[in-house]
Amino acid sequence: MTPAVGRGAAIFGCAGPVLLPEERDFFRDYDPFGFILFARNVEDPAQVSRLTADLREAVGRDAPVLVDQEGGRVQRLRAPHWREWTPPFDAIAAAGWDAARMMALRMTILAHELRAVGIDANCAPVCDIAGEGTHPFLRNRCYGTTAEAVIPIARAVADAHLAQGVLPVMKHMPGHGRSHADTHHDLPVVTADRAELRTTDFAPFHALADLPMAMTAHIVFTAYDAENPATQSPAVIRAIREDIGFAGLLMTDDLNMEALSGDLSARTARSIAAGVDIALHCKGDFAQMQAVAAAAGEMTPAARARAGAALARRHAPDPVDIAVIEAELSALGTQGAHG
Repeated sequence: MTPAVGRGAAIFGCAGPVLLPEERDFFRDYDPFGFILFARNVEDPAQVSRLTADLREAVGRDAPVLVDQEGGRVQRLRAPHWREWTPPFDAIAAAGWDAARMMALRMTILAHELRAVGIDANCAPVCDIAGEGTHPFLRNRCYGTTAEAVIPIARAVADAHLAQGVLPVMKHMPGHGRSHADTHHDLPVVTADRAELRTTDFAPFHALADLPMAMTAHIVFTAYDAENPATQSPAVIRAIREDIGFAGLLMTDDLNMEALSGDLSARTARSIAAGVDIALHCKGDFAQMQAVAAAAGEMTPAARARAGAALARRHAPDPVDIAVIEAELSALGTQGAHG
Protein backbone atom coordinates (compact mmCIF):
# COMPACT_ATOMS: atom_id res chain seq x y z
CA MET A 1 0.00 0.00 0.00
CA THR A 2 1.35 3.44 -0.95
CA PRO A 3 1.83 5.64 2.14
CA ALA A 4 -0.22 8.82 2.50
CA VAL A 5 1.93 11.67 1.23
CA GLY A 6 -0.11 14.78 1.92
CA ARG A 7 -1.03 17.47 -0.58
CA GLY A 8 1.29 20.45 -0.24
CA ALA A 9 4.48 20.65 -2.29
CA ALA A 10 6.58 21.88 0.63
CA ILE A 11 8.57 20.93 3.69
CA PHE A 12 8.40 23.36 6.62
CA GLY A 13 10.06 23.98 9.93
CA CYS A 14 8.44 25.44 13.01
CA ALA A 15 9.42 28.35 15.22
CA GLY A 16 10.59 26.62 18.38
CA PRO A 17 10.65 23.51 20.54
CA VAL A 18 6.85 23.34 20.88
CA LEU A 19 4.33 23.33 18.04
CA LEU A 20 2.27 26.52 18.26
CA PRO A 21 -1.52 26.44 17.78
CA GLU A 22 -1.38 28.62 14.67
CA GLU A 23 1.33 26.39 13.18
CA ARG A 24 -0.73 23.29 13.91
CA ASP A 25 -3.77 24.79 12.18
CA PHE A 26 -1.73 25.92 9.19
CA PHE A 27 -0.09 22.53 8.77
CA ARG A 28 -3.45 20.79 9.07
CA ASP A 29 -4.96 22.98 6.35
CA TYR A 30 -2.02 22.99 3.92
CA ASP A 31 -0.88 19.42 4.61
CA PRO A 32 2.81 19.75 3.59
CA PHE A 33 4.74 16.69 2.49
CA GLY A 34 6.86 16.84 5.62
CA PHE A 35 8.75 18.84 8.22
CA ILE A 36 12.34 19.72 9.10
CA LEU A 37 13.93 20.40 12.49
CA PHE A 38 16.75 22.76 13.39
CA ALA A 39 18.67 23.53 16.57
CA ARG A 40 15.96 25.96 17.67
CA ASN A 41 13.55 23.00 17.80
CA VAL A 42 15.78 20.77 19.92
CA GLU A 43 16.15 20.61 23.71
CA ASP A 44 16.30 16.98 24.81
CA PRO A 45 15.10 13.58 23.55
CA ALA A 46 11.73 13.66 25.32
CA GLN A 47 10.93 17.10 23.91
CA VAL A 48 11.99 16.15 20.35
CA SER A 49 9.87 13.01 20.54
CA ARG A 50 6.84 15.08 21.58
CA LEU A 51 7.44 17.58 18.80
CA THR A 52 7.76 14.98 16.05
CA ALA A 53 4.59 13.30 17.29
CA ASP A 54 2.74 16.63 17.39
CA LEU A 55 3.83 17.48 13.84
CA ARG A 56 2.49 14.18 12.57
CA GLU A 57 -0.71 14.55 14.55
CA ALA A 58 -1.26 17.97 12.97
CA VAL A 59 -1.49 16.41 9.49
CA GLY A 60 -3.04 13.13 10.61
CA ARG A 61 -0.48 10.84 8.99
CA ASP A 62 3.03 9.48 9.28
CA ALA A 63 4.65 12.48 7.61
CA PRO A 64 8.43 12.43 7.27
CA VAL A 65 10.40 14.56 9.73
CA LEU A 66 13.80 15.61 8.39
CA VAL A 67 16.93 17.03 9.93
CA ASP A 68 20.46 18.08 8.87
CA GLN A 69 22.55 15.68 10.94
CA GLU A 70 25.67 15.08 8.86
CA GLY A 71 27.93 14.77 11.91
CA GLY A 72 30.53 17.45 12.51
CA ARG A 73 29.81 21.12 11.90
CA VAL A 74 26.36 20.50 10.41
CA GLN A 75 24.60 18.74 13.25
CA ARG A 76 21.34 19.94 14.83
CA LEU A 77 21.12 17.39 17.67
CA ARG A 78 24.18 17.83 19.86
CA ALA A 79 25.76 16.92 23.19
CA PRO A 80 24.99 16.25 25.94
CA HIS A 81 22.02 14.25 24.67
CA TRP A 82 23.47 13.14 21.33
CA ARG A 83 26.95 12.19 20.17
CA GLU A 84 29.25 14.74 18.63
CA TRP A 85 31.33 13.74 15.61
CA THR A 86 34.52 14.79 13.89
CA PRO A 87 33.74 16.40 10.51
CA PRO A 88 33.46 13.69 7.82
CA PHE A 89 36.37 14.88 5.66
CA ASP A 90 38.77 14.79 8.62
CA ALA A 91 37.51 11.44 9.95
CA ILE A 92 37.72 9.85 6.51
CA ALA A 93 41.26 11.11 5.97
CA ALA A 94 42.28 9.49 9.27
CA ALA A 95 40.47 6.22 8.50
CA GLY A 96 42.27 5.40 5.26
CA TRP A 97 41.09 2.16 3.68
CA ASP A 98 38.56 1.65 6.50
CA ALA A 99 36.72 4.89 5.65
CA ALA A 100 33.55 3.35 4.23
CA ARG A 101 33.22 0.94 7.16
CA MET A 102 33.93 3.71 9.67
CA MET A 103 31.25 5.95 8.12
CA ALA A 104 28.77 3.07 7.99
CA LEU A 105 29.28 2.43 11.70
CA ARG A 106 29.01 6.01 12.80
CA MET A 107 25.99 6.63 10.58
CA THR A 108 24.31 3.55 12.02
CA ILE A 109 24.64 5.10 15.47
CA LEU A 110 23.57 8.53 14.21
CA ALA A 111 20.51 7.19 12.37
CA HIS A 112 19.58 5.04 15.37
CA GLU A 113 19.59 8.19 17.53
CA LEU A 114 17.41 10.03 15.03
CA ARG A 115 14.82 7.30 14.69
CA ALA A 116 14.59 7.01 18.48
CA VAL A 117 13.13 10.55 18.66
CA GLY A 118 10.84 10.26 15.64
CA ILE A 119 13.12 11.69 12.95
CA ASP A 120 12.99 9.47 9.88
CA ALA A 121 14.79 11.40 7.14
CA ASN A 122 18.27 12.93 7.18
CA CYS A 123 19.88 15.32 4.72
CA ALA A 124 22.85 13.06 3.97
CA PRO A 125 24.93 11.70 2.29
CA VAL A 126 26.90 14.65 0.97
CA CYS A 127 27.80 13.49 -2.54
CA ASP A 128 29.75 16.63 -3.46
CA ILE A 129 33.42 16.29 -4.44
CA ALA A 130 35.84 18.49 -2.52
CA GLY A 131 38.37 20.42 -4.57
CA GLU A 132 41.16 22.85 -3.79
CA GLY A 133 38.79 25.79 -4.14
CA THR A 134 35.76 24.33 -2.37
CA HIS A 135 34.38 26.91 0.03
CA PRO A 136 35.10 26.15 3.72
CA PHE A 137 31.36 26.04 4.49
CA LEU A 138 31.26 22.76 2.52
CA ARG A 139 34.74 21.28 2.29
CA ASN A 140 35.03 19.41 5.59
CA ARG A 141 31.52 18.02 5.11
CA CYS A 142 32.60 16.15 1.95
CA TYR A 143 33.75 12.53 1.73
CA GLY A 144 36.62 12.86 -0.73
CA THR A 145 38.32 14.67 -3.59
CA THR A 146 37.39 12.27 -6.41
CA ALA A 147 34.21 10.55 -7.51
CA GLU A 148 35.90 7.20 -6.98
CA ALA A 149 36.54 8.06 -3.33
CA VAL A 150 33.14 9.61 -2.64
CA ILE A 151 30.91 6.91 -4.16
CA PRO A 152 31.56 3.95 -1.83
CA ILE A 153 31.44 6.14 1.27
CA ALA A 154 28.23 7.85 0.19
CA ARG A 155 26.71 4.43 -0.50
CA ALA A 156 27.73 3.20 2.95
CA VAL A 157 26.17 6.28 4.55
CA ALA A 158 22.93 5.84 2.63
CA ASP A 159 22.67 2.13 3.37
CA ALA A 160 23.26 2.71 7.09
CA HIS A 161 20.40 5.20 7.18
CA LEU A 162 18.02 2.93 5.29
CA ALA A 163 18.82 0.00 7.59
CA GLN A 164 17.78 2.12 10.57
CA GLY A 165 14.52 3.23 8.95
CA VAL A 166 15.78 6.73 8.11
CA LEU A 167 15.44 8.00 4.54
CA PRO A 168 18.68 9.49 3.17
CA VAL A 169 18.47 12.76 1.23
CA MET A 170 21.57 13.06 -0.95
CA LYS A 171 22.91 16.51 -1.62
CA HIS A 172 23.63 18.87 -3.30
CA MET A 173 22.50 17.73 -6.74
CA PRO A 174 24.03 17.88 -9.33
CA GLY A 175 27.19 18.84 -7.39
CA HIS A 176 28.36 21.61 -5.08
CA GLY A 177 32.09 20.94 -4.80
CA ARG A 178 33.19 23.49 -7.41
CA SER A 179 31.56 26.30 -5.47
CA HIS A 180 34.01 28.93 -4.25
CA ALA A 181 31.18 30.82 -2.54
CA ASP A 182 28.78 30.13 0.32
CA THR A 183 25.28 29.85 -1.14
CA HIS A 184 23.84 31.19 2.10
CA HIS A 185 25.16 34.54 0.90
CA ASP A 186 26.19 34.40 -2.79
CA LEU A 187 25.35 32.65 -6.06
CA PRO A 188 28.28 30.53 -7.30
CA VAL A 189 28.88 30.02 -11.02
CA VAL A 190 30.46 26.84 -12.39
CA THR A 191 31.87 27.00 -15.93
CA ALA A 192 33.01 23.38 -16.44
CA ASP A 193 31.71 21.78 -19.64
CA ARG A 194 29.14 19.02 -19.75
CA ALA A 195 31.60 16.21 -20.42
CA GLU A 196 33.72 17.17 -17.43
CA LEU A 197 30.70 17.52 -15.15
CA ARG A 198 29.35 14.12 -16.13
CA THR A 199 32.61 12.34 -15.27
CA THR A 200 33.24 14.25 -12.04
CA ASP A 201 30.55 16.20 -10.16
CA PHE A 202 27.60 14.24 -11.52
CA ALA A 203 29.18 10.80 -11.06
CA PRO A 204 28.41 10.21 -7.36
CA PHE A 205 24.78 11.19 -7.89
CA HIS A 206 24.56 8.88 -10.89
CA ALA A 207 25.99 6.03 -8.82
CA LEU A 208 23.42 6.64 -6.08
CA ALA A 209 20.52 7.53 -8.37
CA ASP A 210 18.42 4.76 -6.83
CA LEU A 211 18.10 6.66 -3.53
CA PRO A 212 14.63 7.90 -2.61
CA MET A 213 15.26 11.63 -2.10
CA ALA A 214 17.70 14.35 -3.10
CA MET A 215 18.29 18.07 -2.60
CA THR A 216 19.30 20.59 -5.26
CA ALA A 217 22.24 23.00 -5.33
CA HIS A 218 21.75 26.76 -5.62
CA ILE A 219 24.54 26.99 -8.22
CA VAL A 220 24.65 28.14 -11.85
CA PHE A 221 26.09 25.57 -14.28
CA THR A 222 26.78 27.60 -17.41
CA ALA A 223 27.11 24.48 -19.57
CA TYR A 224 23.38 23.93 -19.04
CA ASP A 225 21.93 27.32 -18.12
CA ALA A 226 23.94 30.53 -17.80
CA GLU A 227 21.13 32.43 -16.08
CA ASN A 228 19.42 30.23 -13.50
CA PRO A 229 20.76 28.25 -10.53
CA ALA A 230 20.18 24.50 -10.70
CA THR A 231 17.24 24.74 -8.31
CA GLN A 232 15.40 26.96 -10.77
CA SER A 233 16.73 25.67 -14.09
CA PRO A 234 14.56 23.41 -16.25
CA ALA A 235 17.69 22.41 -18.18
CA VAL A 236 19.56 21.32 -15.05
CA ILE A 237 16.54 19.52 -13.63
CA ARG A 238 16.27 17.69 -16.95
CA ALA A 239 19.95 16.71 -16.65
CA ILE A 240 19.27 15.42 -13.12
CA ARG A 241 16.45 13.25 -14.42
CA GLU A 242 18.03 12.15 -17.73
CA ASP A 243 21.84 12.36 -17.48
CA ILE A 244 22.12 11.45 -13.81
CA GLY A 245 19.08 9.18 -13.94
CA PHE A 246 17.55 10.25 -10.64
CA ALA A 247 13.87 9.27 -10.48
CA GLY A 248 13.29 10.01 -6.79
CA LEU A 249 11.75 12.94 -4.94
CA LEU A 250 13.67 16.15 -5.58
CA MET A 251 13.53 19.04 -3.11
CA THR A 252 15.14 22.45 -3.14
CA ASP A 253 17.85 23.47 -0.77
CA ASP A 254 16.57 26.06 1.71
CA LEU A 255 14.74 28.80 -0.17
CA ASN A 256 15.93 31.45 2.29
CA MET A 257 19.51 31.16 1.08
CA GLU A 258 20.64 34.36 -0.61
CA ALA A 259 22.05 32.61 -3.67
CA LEU A 260 18.46 32.88 -4.91
CA SER A 261 16.99 36.22 -5.98
CA GLY A 262 13.51 37.64 -5.56
CA ASP A 263 11.10 37.24 -2.70
CA LEU A 264 10.14 33.86 -1.31
CA SER A 265 7.02 33.59 -3.45
CA ALA A 266 9.08 34.11 -6.61
CA ARG A 267 11.84 31.77 -5.45
CA THR A 268 9.29 29.06 -4.75
CA ALA A 269 7.33 29.50 -7.95
CA ARG A 270 10.46 29.43 -10.13
CA SER A 271 11.72 26.27 -8.42
CA ILE A 272 8.46 24.37 -8.82
CA ALA A 273 8.09 25.58 -12.42
CA ALA A 274 11.61 24.29 -13.20
CA GLY A 275 10.58 20.78 -12.18
CA VAL A 276 11.58 20.47 -8.52
CA ASP A 277 8.99 18.44 -6.60
CA ILE A 278 9.16 20.02 -3.15
CA ALA A 279 9.98 23.50 -1.84
CA LEU A 280 12.09 23.47 1.34
CA HIS A 281 11.55 26.34 3.78
CA CYS A 282 13.53 25.99 6.98
CA LYS A 283 13.22 29.24 8.93
CA GLY A 284 9.95 28.57 10.76
CA ASP A 285 8.71 32.11 10.08
CA PHE A 286 4.91 31.88 9.93
CA ALA A 287 4.28 34.61 7.34
CA GLN A 288 7.03 33.23 5.13
CA MET A 289 5.56 29.72 5.32
CA GLN A 290 2.21 31.06 4.18
CA ALA A 291 3.84 32.74 1.19
CA VAL A 292 5.78 29.59 0.25
CA ALA A 293 2.67 27.42 0.57
CA ALA A 294 0.68 29.72 -1.68
CA ALA A 295 3.41 29.67 -4.34
CA ALA A 296 4.19 25.95 -4.11
CA GLY A 297 0.58 24.79 -4.18
CA GLU A 298 -0.17 21.10 -4.31
CA MET A 299 2.18 18.37 -5.47
CA THR A 300 1.86 17.38 -9.09
CA PRO A 301 0.72 13.82 -9.83
CA ALA A 302 4.32 12.93 -10.73
CA ALA A 303 5.63 14.44 -7.50
CA ARG A 304 3.00 12.57 -5.49
CA ALA A 305 4.06 9.30 -7.10
CA ARG A 306 7.71 9.98 -6.30
CA ALA A 307 6.78 10.99 -2.74
CA GLY A 308 4.87 7.76 -2.25
CA ALA A 309 7.75 5.71 -3.61
CA ALA A 310 10.18 7.49 -1.28
CA LEU A 311 8.06 6.94 1.82
CA ALA A 312 7.58 3.29 0.89
CA ARG A 313 11.33 2.86 1.47
CA ARG A 314 10.86 3.54 5.20
CA HIS A 315 10.70 0.50 7.41
CA ALA A 316 11.17 -0.43 11.03
CA PRO A 317 14.83 -0.18 12.06
CA ASP A 318 16.91 -3.32 11.72
CA PRO A 319 17.90 -4.75 15.12
CA VAL A 320 21.28 -3.41 16.11
CA ASP A 321 23.49 -3.67 19.19
CA ILE A 322 24.84 -0.15 19.59
CA ALA A 323 27.44 -1.29 22.11
CA VAL A 324 28.89 -3.69 19.54
CA ILE A 325 28.87 -0.96 16.88
CA GLU A 326 30.61 1.44 19.25
CA ALA A 327 33.24 -1.13 20.12
CA GLU A 328 34.09 -1.75 16.48
CA LEU A 329 34.16 1.97 15.80
CA SER A 330 36.43 2.54 18.75
CA ALA A 331 38.75 -0.21 17.54
CA LEU A 332 39.19 1.67 14.27
CA GLY A 333 40.41 4.62 16.30
CA THR A 334 39.03 7.20 13.87
CA GLN A 335 35.45 7.72 14.85
CA GLY A 336 35.76 11.13 16.50
CA ALA A 337 32.67 10.57 18.64
CA HIS A 338 32.28 12.12 22.05
CA GLY A 339 29.62 13.64 24.25
